[in-house]
Amino acid sequence: MRVNRAWLGLVVLMLPTLLVAIDATALLLALPRLSADLGATNVQQLWISDSYGFMVAGLVITMGTLGDRIGRRRLLMIGAAAFAVFSVVAAFAVDPLMLIVARALLGVAGATLAPSTLALITNMFRDERQRGKAIAIWATCQFTGGALGPVLAGFLLQYFWWGSVFLVAVPAMALLLLAGPALLPEFRSDRAGRLDPASVGLSLVAVLLMVYGIKQLTVESVPVVPAVALVVGAAGGFLFVRRQLRLRTPLLDLRLLRNRPFAAVLVALVLAGIAMAGTGLLVTQYLQSVLGFSPVASAVLFAPMGLGVAVGTMTAPVLARRMKQTTAIAGGLAGSALGSLLLVGVGGPGGLPLVMTGIAVLALGTGPLFALGTGLVVGSVPPERAGSAASMSETGNYFGGSLGFALLGVVAAVVYRSRTDGTSDSLAGAIAAGRHLPAGRSAELLRTAREAFTAGLHVTGVVAAVVFAGSAALILTMRPATRTTPAALPDYEATRS
Repeated sequence: MRVNRAWLGLVVLMLPTLLVAIDATALLLALPRLSADLGATNVQQLWISDSYGFMVAGLVITMGTLGDRIGRRRLLMIGAAAFAVFSVVAAFAVDPLMLIVARALLGVAGATLAPSTLALITNMFRDERQRGKAIAIWATCQFTGGALGPVLAGFLLQYFWWGSVFLVAVPAMALLLLAGPALLPEFRSDRAGRLDPASVGLSLVAVLLMVYGIKQLTVESVPVVPAVALVVGAAGGFLFVRRQLRLRTPLLDLRLLRNRPFAAVLVALVLAGIAMAGTGLLVTQYLQSVLGFSPVASAVLFAPMGLGVAVGTMTAPVLARRMKQTTAIAGGLAGSALGSLLLVGVGGPGGLPLVMTGIAVLALGTGPLFALGTGLVVGSVPPERAGSAASMSETGNYFGGSLGFALLGVVAAVVYRSRTDGTSDSLAGAIAAGRHLPAGRSAELLRTAREAFTAGLHVTGVVAAVVFAGSAALILTMRPATRTTPAALPDYEATRS
């Protein structure tokens, strides 16, 4: 009976995990239509797109630790209610400013959900094997949701108005609010102290400014503002770290990084995020701007990346029963490196099958890292620190994604400009310019631009392969995490309240 309630509770936890990931990417297809309806400028479009991710990245540390202190289920319920309310507000926004504010508030609510769900899993599953399977399911929902977001948005936009993209979350959050109190345990740390406002402020300054700086480096022609943001963010991060090491009850327990497996997995999660985000950015543009597919068709053709992660995370527990977890993770990352190298051969009429195979293999190999690696992170700490550990894992994912968009985007841009001899800044610009040229010159310009962009994709594949291979080597050097015995974990029934 206990196990049945735990697995039913996991089904409930899958809802916010899936929807937060979907919400982060579904707007990509809806943005052009809602921008036209609301009359959003280019700058406003940028904030509509990024305000959600900025707030999630900036507050996930605070929310993970806050859940340990006030109760993980309580924070999850508050976040779910807020997410439903602000989703309705976003769906019926009447101007760009209203939508930007609603998206930012959705980010605040979303930051409560991911660390709370992962931390609650450590309370609900005392058996290590069951806990590993539950975390694999959680990871599948998180990463598959990101890939399915554009596909779902494309379907909704085909039949409904752009606000339907936001309303999808409302029924799921309502179900979570109804079933959560009966199926989910409550847990809070007995050693909870007061929430330090200075630490919260410093974490926000550090994360928000650094994520903003990284993102803007790829779009600003004069990188002064992004560079200043990075410097100030880094300074805020330094002050945050120094303060956490001095506090008796820190907002984020950085002493966890002394655990070698914990630190190694976090680094690998960041590196994998860099490689996946960078290749995803280039592949989606390749499908649309080089091969000429529509946004909806491109989203469907890009689905193998999400499906690959899903299969990889779900099979990871099976691999862990046959070999060491570190071996499974490293082997998967080696496979991701091979998948990345397949992108080097993309080009010509056979480009589509090769790129789809490459992203599928690449994503499949990351599954053990996301499933088993996340399990190692939360399993390396006592249950009362699970929220803090989960928030560090989530922050690593967000930083990795932001770095991937910026760093590999810059690498691809440099390759593109060098292949076009500096005559074109981007493929999108070349396509726009080609509309105003005679047919012959337009065809030549587009051929050169597409070949240059494809060369950038090739280089990105090589860089991603190196990143994945380096991550595999890092994982192989770490010691297995100390196994937490079932007796050390709180009883599921005893923690229900």
